[in-house]
Amino acid sequence: MMSELGHTLFTDVLVLSPDAAGATTGPTDVLVMGNRIAAVGDHARAMAGSPARVVAGAGHHLLVPGLINAHFHSPANHLKGGLPSLPLEVFMLFESPAAENLRPTPREAYLRTMLGALEMLHGGTTAVQDDAFLMPAPDASVIDAVLAAYADSGMRATVALDQPELPEVAKLPFLERFAPPELAGSVAAPALMGRAELLEMYGHLLSTWHGAAGGRLRAAVSISAPQRVSPEYFAELDELSRAHGLPLFAHMLETKVQRVLAAEQPRFAGRSLVRYTAELGLLNKRTNVIHAVWVDEDDLDLIASSGAVIVHNPVSNLRLGSGIMPFRAARDRGIPIALGVDEAICNDAVDMWSVVRTAGLVHNIGGAHSAQWPSAAEVLDCLWRGGAAAMQQADELGEVAEGRLADLALLDLHSLAFTPLNDVRGQLVYCEKGASVVLVMVDGRVVVEAGRVTTVDEQQLLGELREVFARKQRALEQVHADAGRYVSLYQQVVRAAAATDVGMTRWVEQTVDRR
Repeated sequence: MMSELGHTLFTDVLVLSPDAAGATTGPTDVLVMGNRIAAVGDHARAMAGSPARVVAGAGHHLLVPGLINAHFHSPANHLKGGLPSLPLEVFMLFESPAAENLRPTPREAYLRTMLGALEMLHGGTTAVQDDAFLMPAPDASVIDAVLAAYADSGMRATVALDQPELPEVAKLPFLERFAPPELAGSVAAPALMGRAELLEMYGHLLSTWHGAAGGRLRAAVSISAPQRVSPEYFAELDELSRAHGLPLFAHMLETKVQRVLAAEQPRFAGRSLVRYTAELGLLNKRTNVIHAVWVDEDDLDLIASSGAVIVHNPVSNLRLGSGIMPFRAARDRGIPIALGVDEAICNDAVDMWSVVRTAGLVHNIGGAHSAQWPSAAEVLDCLWRGGAAAMQQADELGEVAEGRLADLALLDLHSLAFTPLNDVRGQLVYCEKGASVVLVMVDGRVVVEAGRVTTVDEQQLLGELREVFARKQRALEQVHADAGRYVSLYQQVVRAAAATDVGMTRWVEQTVDRR
């Protein structure tokens, strides 16, 4: 069972310095009282009095902020490893089909959400932003199941409903032009749920769950992407975001297909999705610009001036062949960058350490001078400070400091990843896989210890998961077979976009030297 709130004193631990000048401080002591860090330093023991618990660091344990997964889609948790690498537009035919026979029961939604939460907690990820696409359409019971799973797991979670309200032909270039007669009707069909019904679902999410579990659970809003919603629905969600101080999730320019929309659809009038959003007055400091791969200099200037955060998903971008986000150009403009898994089916693990490592490596192949490559300190800054900014909790999360929420991970530096200890930051980014994590605390409660999640019966849940989703396999195969009818059409869209000159590339293109 989850440990009760009380004083916890970490003794003789190393603490990661929040700036680039120093790697760690300590050994020192850190006192947690209730759900917050009360003291860091020599005075912590005196303040503690008789703490409920003492965790001995023995001089070789590192206390870091809990990892923040700033972008995630939990409904695909049970599908990891289930698809080949495909372009996003083709991939989504199989990843999120609006099929009635795949509509989850509340228990299925609970179990698949819990599966991701368990994996995150084991690796020290304490906070997640879940952009949940609840196909074929959200309902209150499934929303409740998703949030209940996060409540029971002990994680900190911010959850939105990722649900487009426009037909397929509005979302993609070339689709209406290329669609054969037998598919034209289905790609032009209206969305299953209109904006009035979607806003009703947001009303339920906000009234039931925003601020629940002592503030550990929060709501966000999601347009999915600017091309997938009407300006009216976008504006209504932005108003909810403003009124309640919620993050607004918006996938923007993830792929070249999305870049080509500017010229191919009249409503964009040659404007990129970033400029379109800005000119609607809907790009602001609450916006999570998710992916931002095919952005240009003007887009980055707009993002910087708005105060928005870019959420970088490097493993997903590689898995789907989307391209490489211009990391240095964004950092040079002072744009906060957060890091995300995206989802289990296009990351194949709900593992922030793999995201951290990839973020530290993938930008090195861009051809720039090595001085422009991300440093380990910058990547960790994205993980923690960027993640906290994305969650609209910049003053609450992402640092081991007095007054911050007690979301913490304790790593043993006598593990393989840190032996010998050469550079803590470098080894966190390039060496750690999560195996060094020995204790995880969320909101002042220990939720993982000695390799065991303390909040739920993990083995019972995993056994139930195996049985439940084995029974869904036949339905999934049937739906995927039906989705196969659309592959040729969507590949045609992707190829047409690839052949379109947009004045830049975010792919690493190779030529053969035939000399």
